Amino acid sequence: MCITGCLLLAVVSCKKEEPQKVAPLPKVTVIVTAAQEVPLYQEFVGQIFGLNDIAISARVEGFLEGIHFQEGSEVEKGQLLYTLESQTSKEKVAAQMSRVAEAKTISANAKGDLRRIKPLAEVKAVSQSDLDTAVAMYEASVASVEAARANLRALQIQLGYTKIYSPIFGIIGKTQAKVGDFVGRNPNPVILNTVSQVDTVLVNFFITESQYLEFARLRAQAEPSKQEAKQFELILADESVYELKGKADFLGREVDPTTGALLVQASFPNPEKLLRPGQFAKVRIEVEVVKDGILIPQRCVSELQGLFSVFVVGSNNTVERRDVKVGPKVKELWLIVEGLKPGEQVVYEGLQMVRDGTVVEPAVKEIEPVN
Repeated sequence: MCITGCLLLAVVSCKKEEPQKVAPLPKVTVIVTAAQEVPLYQEFVGQIFGLNDIAISARVEGFLEGIHFQEGSEVEKGQLLYTLESQTSKEKVAAQMSRVAEAKTISANAKGDLRRIKPLAEVKAVSQSDLDTAVAMYEASVASVEAARANLRALQIQLGYTKIYSPIFGIIGKTQAKVGDFVGRNPNPVILNTVSQVDTVLVNFFITESQYLEFARLRAQAEPSKQEAKQFELILADESVYELKGKADFLGREVDPTTGALLVQASFPNPEKLLRPGQFAKVRIEVEVVKDGILIPQRCVSELQGLFSVFVVGSNNTVERRDVKVGPKVKELWLIVEGLKPGEQVVYEGLQMVRDGTVVEPAVKEIEPVN
């Protein structure tokens, strides 16, 4: 019995001396906050136009006889684009040239009569009234010649309108008529085509009245050295950013009372002809630069009934839940206006494993600063 009791005591003693197992600390990933300058942008939907978009139409009526360019190609200034039926105009010019010749003949005869009568009138061989009549006939004949010549020039101009030339260097579109169509009838002449100068393009967009007031106040509050015109960025339909910057060159005179919007026009260089009239794109404008701003990934922020919070790893790796005030979103990051200071550790991954007071094992993740 004594031996059995001793064995039982030994077993009990061994069980009491075994150390308790400690649960491992939750492993979380954190980001370290840092202060940086944060540019804030606003985006507006705009439409692209050529620097010059010139409609091509016939200035005289007639049938379209020829098209002398390739649609969608570049055309030179002064290049022949279209020819219209010219036979009728040529006949009118020929008839008027005959009238000019006739007027010249009459004027020459009147001049000859005046030369004969003038010396006779000086010696009183003819009356003064005969001289006055001869002078009047000559002056009238000269005026008739000038009138006939003016009519001839007008008809020659009309004949010139049967050939249509490009007014500028640019890209021409698709012809809105076919050879044989009758064009140029007023009051609604056919717009044959449009030539666009696109080495520089214009982008029109609208801002609201409140946005205009905000921009104007920010500009007024800025330092004089920073009041120069902002450069604009263009975001294309495929979400790519156009490589060249633009600038505002026009602000509308008035706010449209029906829409409350104000027209803004910006110009962008387009040496590669990538941008074409009619495209839609977003114009991005830097409106403010926040000094010492703190950006954290959006996934770090929790929202509940309009209140925002983050988990911060403090001293002894203890987690603290902290309310924050957020500002605008910047790409995939959120600007924190209040609640965080530079150098603090904010939980990035492992949010489901932490709560206020949890002790964790943090690992730091680097995030790239915003350019």
